[in-house]
Amino acid sequence: MENYSVLMSVYAGADQEHFDRAIESMLSQTAPTNNFVIVCDGPLTPALDAVLDSYAERYPSVIVPVRLPQNVGVGKAANEGLAHCKNDLVAKMDADDVSVSNRAELQLAMFKNDPDLAVCGGFIEEFGDDPDLPHSVRAVPTENEDIRRFAKRRQPFNNMTVMYRRSAVLDVGGYRDYRRSEDYDLYIRLLHAGYKAANLKDVLVKARVDTSAYSRRASFGTLQGCVRSRWRSYRIGYSSLVDVCICVVGEFVIIVSPPKLQQYIYRKFLRKGCDESDSKGNVNDREYAAAGTPRSNDEDTHRA
Repeated sequence: MENYSVLMSVYAGADQEHFDRAIESMLSQTAPTNNFVIVCDGPLTPALDAVLDSYAERYPSVIVPVRLPQNVGVGKAANEGLAHCKNDLVAKMDADDVSVSNRAELQLAMFKNDPDLAVCGGFIEEFGDDPDLPHSVRAVPTENEDIRRFAKRRQPFNNMTVMYRRSAVLDVGGYRDYRRSEDYDLYIRLLHAGYKAANLKDVLVKARVDTSAYSRRASFGTLQGCVRSRWRSYRIGYSSLVDVCICVVGEFVIIVSPPKLQQYIYRKFLRKGCDESDSKGNVNDREYAAAGTPRSNDEDTHRA
């Protein structure tokens, strides 16, 4: 199979154990990477440095630490990391989630079978404390045309599951210097440029969503990012003004809701319960509309 790089970003506020498990989950893939780029978005804590140094010592030909002198945000950090990725295929990964063991193998097979494919993601299981006890599944559309329609209002990928072609990302200008919605903005530009996308009907990553995640989402910084990215989508002719308004109003309603109500809305209306999916996390094609607002747009709301 084709070689691929892994791109991960970590900052000082990350949890040491979560960071360790996230790295291990990518190093333990059935199709292992030969290039794992970890961008330190500003100085890390001694505990996080110890985790990274340990892996760099054990896997000197694979782990590539990229240390930035200050926190610059997800977009700039990702661009720095892409410059150190030596393969065209790049798998995104968050520093607090857990990839399933055959994630990369499944995605590499998709790219091998379809040379025109530029972006491939999958479903996620969301959990609180234990990855083996998920409480919901975020399903997304799987076919290219469905993804294009869905993206007019919502994030069509679970960002931490995405594998993409570095050449395609660079072709559309890479990540913009946003502190919110930088991933959604990138995917809209890829889709608008005509690049082909797909999502697997499999859970590829177990995503950590504890109770604090809902309060982090409830910020006007998140709303600002939503407005900016959706407005740009409208300006380039991808989304309509109605699409923008519906998305922004929905985001506003969630943000002004109390935390317990936010959690209820997400789990009741914007996610599928794990008992509604099969053992692989597969959800009926027509049920991805329950996916709701994107976690990936909010993943950096805790950053400086």
